[in-house]
Amino acid sequence: MNIPQSNLPRIVIIGGGFGGVNLSKKLANKNVQVVLIDKHNYHTFQPLLYQVSSSGLEPDSIAYPLRKIIKKHKTSFFRLAEVKEILPHQKDIVTDIGHLNYDYLVIATGTKTNFFGNATIESNSMPMKSVSQALDIRSLILQNFEKAAIANSKEERHAYLTFVIVGGGPTGIELAGAIAELKNNILPRDYQDLNANDMHIHLLEGSERVLSAMSEYASEKAKEFLEELGVKVHCNTMVKDYDGVNVTTNSDLELHSETLIWAAGVTGAPVNGLKAEVLISKANRYKVNEFNLIKGYENIFAIGDIAMMTSPDYPNGHPQVAQPAIQQGQLLAKNLLRLIDGKSMEAFKYKDKGSMATIGRNKAVVDLKHFKFGGFFAWFVWMFIHLMALVGFRNRVIVLFNWTYNYINFDKAARLIIRPFKK
Repeated sequence: MNIPQSNLPRIVIIGGGFGGVNLSKKLANKNVQVVLIDKHNYHTFQPLLYQVSSSGLEPDSIAYPLRKIIKKHKTSFFRLAEVKEILPHQKDIVTDIGHLNYDYLVIATGTKTNFFGNATIESNSMPMKSVSQALDIRSLILQNFEKAAIANSKEERHAYLTFVIVGGGPTGIELAGAIAELKNNILPRDYQDLNANDMHIHLLEGSERVLSAMSEYASEKAKEFLEELGVKVHCNTMVKDYDGVNVTTNSDLELHSETLIWAAGVTGAPVNGLKAEVLISKANRYKVNEFNLIKGYENIFAIGDIAMMTSPDYPNGHPQVAQPAIQQGQLLAKNLLRLIDGKSMEAFKYKDKGSMATIGRNKAVVDLKHFKFGGFFAWFVWMFIHLMALVGFRNRVIVLFNWTYNYINFDKAARLIIRPFKK
């Protein structure tokens, strides 16, 4: 892999998500050698993927080159590679570009879409966990508009203009709201030969309410906002099968749609090689102690979504969102330096900064510890927090400009089929 030999302890980080990036930043120019490995050469700001899917943003405004993040770190290196296996006894990892030894290994591989073993749904639906998948969804939505405009029958047009989103968490409701804004603001202007009333958006949620991880106030508000936008919300509804057109559920609801977007859950993305007992099979997350050390190992750590750290406050582990990954990455950097110096490590304690989700223009919900609110102010807070969390000044400027332009003109400017999608 052409990493220079050094007398410094080598810390290898697998994954350039929120956890891996924050860890590498905090280790910058310390007395360690850092090797960051990812199968993409960029960090993706996943909370805004849905805006790429719905033509609100171009992908380069939510992605940032990993090499640019570490370019001023004199003892840090990046390698574009996929890790195939960990060899813990040799302190070695196997990648598609070669082997690499480590002194300390940090797994920050995050999650992947969970289809719960349904191969038919997996092969016919659209996941949204990466930039390329978001671009595929954008292309498919726009292609369906074009096909609907030349459809020869009402049934065919109905299938092209019916959009089904499975999963009522933040990703699902944000995407449903964004597609509803396409229906309300773009379809009547760009496609005068189509009737916007013929477009239908269905959000299917298996539990009793959307945003089940947030407060009941947030759930009710979100459902209210979605219905105002014209989204049909179906709770206690699970998808049993989807063949590419026909959606079969556990209720009497039957839908015919060319587009089913799967946002119903995630599962961990572990790396082969560690003992089976350190992996919680149901969630595919590594069991870690209060220092993010994988149980049974002395020099292998896991942070973020892939780590399962239980405590009285979080018996099922921390929520799989950005903040735990960021906080764990920052603390682990300090702990690794303390460990190298022979000092004791500091236990991780999650600082919950609240939860939020946006449903569309002037519509969002925010849950803080002692305060819950929704509407325009919540939407403004959501925008500010996400804007500041973006990596890179350029990305913040571009996203702010796009949001301002879209707000003034009721427009989504990135309506481009750059890479046509085929199922």
